[in-house]
Amino acid sequence: MVDLSVKVGSLALQNPVLPASGTFSNEFSQVIDLNRLGALVSKTVSRNYRAGNPPPRVSEVQGGMINSIGLPTKGLKYFLEEQLPEYKRYKPPLVCSISAETIEDFADMARDVSVPGVDAIEINISCPTRQPGGGNFAQNEEHSYKVVKLCREATEKPLWAKLSPNAGDIAAVAEAAEKGGADALTVSNTILGLKINTDTFLSHIGNGYGGLSGPGIKPIIVRMVNECSRAVKIPIIGSGGIMTVEDVVEYMLAGASAVEIGFLSFRNPTGMIALIDGLAQWCDKKGIQRVSELTGAMRAHPPRDTYEAGMIGIS
Repeated sequence: MVDLSVKVGSLALQNPVLPASGTFSNEFSQVIDLNRLGALVSKTVSRNYRAGNPPPRVSEVQGGMINSIGLPTKGLKYFLEEQLPEYKRYKPPLVCSISAETIEDFADMARDVSVPGVDAIEINISCPTRQPGGGNFAQNEEHSYKVVKLCREATEKPLWAKLSPNAGDIAAVAEAAEKGGADALTVSNTILGLKINTDTFLSHIGNGYGGLSGPGIKPIIVRMVNECSRAVKIPIIGSGGIMTVEDVVEYMLAGASAVEIGFLSFRNPTGMIALIDGLAQWCDKKGIQRVSELTGAMRAHPPRDTYEAGMIGIS
């Protein structure tokens, strides 16, 4: 029997497969058993009602999709009174994703969602479509440090910082978040992109730019996970373009302790369960008893002289 359990800091998960914030709700219980997931991750919660960005909000591209949803939310009060009781019906721990307009309100939000039933807080400092130009706190090391530090002072809950692939040096941002007190990092959010309608000459997205997700971005994010894993000591949750069991394994080999699934759930609402089952089968076939053994197990690149000696063929 393969042991699929993993730990993300102090948070114990029965397996490493989680939904990504914004791509999941308790309504998935109509098609899958939510109790089988490693954890539940709420849609990002803001203090006040937020309508989100103007339509159209989603457009398909080769290798994925581009979206600009804009973090719509019914607000903190609705989450605490209506949504949280629904999530508490299920066994997996709940990770509450939060957003705010200022560093101070991020800290206030972290404090206000630190209630029974919330097991960890994911601070979404990285949404590329929160502002029309793609601005977010995770673009900058100093801003990331400040927001994580204030949130750390405001709560004793495990704190995950969701980073941005649009940062110039994501490893430096990862180090800043760790220094600020993050217990784990989610790497990462979507990549800011643009798709233009060649008939109208307008963007396919009402907000102009959008966040690119899907299998096309996976090699980029896997590389970022590996870079961050070399820069920090805290756990990493990998997220971006996961479609197969091998994708999950690849993220873990690169340094991730767990993964978040987004795009796949749009294509196949039962996909997360298939990944959990498939991961157990893959490990059993490879003789791996504990899936946690995969984290960071990527082998070093062969040295150049190995190729030159003819020990490994290249074409």
